[in-house]
Amino acid sequence: MSTKYIFVTGGVVSSLGKGIISASIGKLLQARGFKVTIQKFDPYINIDPGTLNPYEHGECYVTDDGFETDLDLGHYERFTGIRTTRNNSVTTGRIYKAVIDRERHGDYLGKTIQVVPHITDEIKRRMKREGQGGEPLDFVITEVGGTIGDIESAPFMEAIRQLRWELGRDAVCVHLTYVPYLKAAGELKTKPTQHSVKELQSMGIQPDILVLRTERHLDDGIRMKVASLCNVDLECVVQSEDMPSIYEVPVNMQRQGLDAVIIGKMGIPVGETLDMARWHEFLDKQRLATREVHIGLVGKYDLQDAYKSIRESLNLAGVYNNVKAKIHFINSEDISREIIGEKLGGMAGVVICPGFGQRGVENKIIAVEYCRVHDVPTFGICLGMQMMVIEFARNVLGYADANSMEMDNATPHPVIDLMEEQKHITNMGGTMRLGAYKCRLQHDSRVCQIYAAAANPTLSALNSAVTVRERHRHRYEFNNHYKEEYEKAGMKCVGINPDVDLVEIVEISDKRWYIGTQFHPEYSSTVLHPHPLFMSFVKECAATVE
Repeated sequence: MSTKYIFVTGGVVSSLGKGIISASIGKLLQARGFKVTIQKFDPYINIDPGTLNPYEHGECYVTDDGFETDLDLGHYERFTGIRTTRNNSVTTGRIYKAVIDRERHGDYLGKTIQVVPHITDEIKRRMKREGQGGEPLDFVITEVGGTIGDIESAPFMEAIRQLRWELGRDAVCVHLTYVPYLKAAGELKTKPTQHSVKELQSMGIQPDILVLRTERHLDDGIRMKVASLCNVDLECVVQSEDMPSIYEVPVNMQRQGLDAVIIGKMGIPVGETLDMARWHEFLDKQRLATREVHIGLVGKYDLQDAYKSIRESLNLAGVYNNVKAKIHFINSEDISREIIGEKLGGMAGVVICPGFGQRGVENKIIAVEYCRVHDVPTFGICLGMQMMVIEFARNVLGYADANSMEMDNATPHPVIDLMEEQKHITNMGGTMRLGAYKCRLQHDSRVCQIYAAAANPTLSALNSAVTVRERHRHRYEFNNHYKEEYEKAGMKCVGINPDVDLVEIVEISDKRWYIGTQFHPEYSSTVLHPHPLFMSFVKECAATVE
């Protein structure tokens, strides 16, 4: 079978959930035995999201091969279990840079470089994943960011128009729109959808399938109206109602036959509808997990999407521990010694979140001290781990002026120092320690037991070496000059990169659960395979409230 291509676009408004729909389609096609990948094309001119403010763009997700990407790639991985790479995330900036670099190299033989055909040809090449190698794929799903009508997305739409004609039945377009409910009139309105489809048609693209985002159930009359006015078959008008959980969406799409319609449009025998047994088992556990466990997220980006992967990792771990993780965001700037007990006192556990820059850092250290002294289960991630290290230096080792070189480059005790490989870097974008690196675990440590038990529940880690691979996004590291002092005082360096001797994990073993990781375990947690550290952390939090 030749590779098939699915293009997912959105209209009316942004943030309708194109990423969830794309991930759901991928999951359903996987359930039918197809090999799938999903890629995101974003219209902004940044090379990647790595330098974007989390308030503007949400979380920056990092692939296994060290590329900073849009948070939707996290959805793709959590739903499908595939491991994305830099080839799964493309921006206008990357497209133009590639074309300009070739022009400077003389590859175009002096021709005038234009949006059509040069930019659109580069977009098409990447949409078809030409020259990227890897195993053959049955389906390539391409989600285009933004909203139909945006000036920035016009070259992407033109590339899709051309590919639709070139590929024939090997390509379909799925268009996601919004059907609002007007409370005053007591009516659902399809006019925004009609306008969105007309906008798409004006670009030469006729959508094959419409997914209608709605907060209210749409009856067949509304679906028939949309089908008639938008030149789409009735069975190709699918509604995406609000679900109790985003993980219900694939099942909802399957019930309405979205996957069957897609492969039918491409001339592939539809066959039987598969039941996705393990996915349904997860959903059943999620529905039954009603006992709440309150977990605090101490961070400085007061936006839900800024810590999307951490939130989802906690939610997934909660389901598998038969509890509902009730997450409370605690802005570190609102923390003080006077009210820290009020802020954290009701939490069964606390996550000290990653981030960059000095704002709110001293307040995070106050939170870390409270958790350590009161033996609250605590999980520090990246900057969160560094806050654990600094707090321990100040309040246990006696270095009151200990700090990170990121926050105070004149500190006499830089327990967190700039990595040697970073000291001569001036460009900010794509220059951190990024992607997956090996971490060797100390055999008698708690983290080693956690990882070993997850890999094989009957395995004892006490006499075996365990090496894992985890993803990074940082410039600063634990200063090994102080390592011996930390070890003697009770904070053990139990995870080490074997190649550069970088401390990856610290833990205090005489606390109930007190672990910090320099890497980001949240990037590796999926629906069917939640990360073992989150599983263990939530299990300990749940034990607090039993």
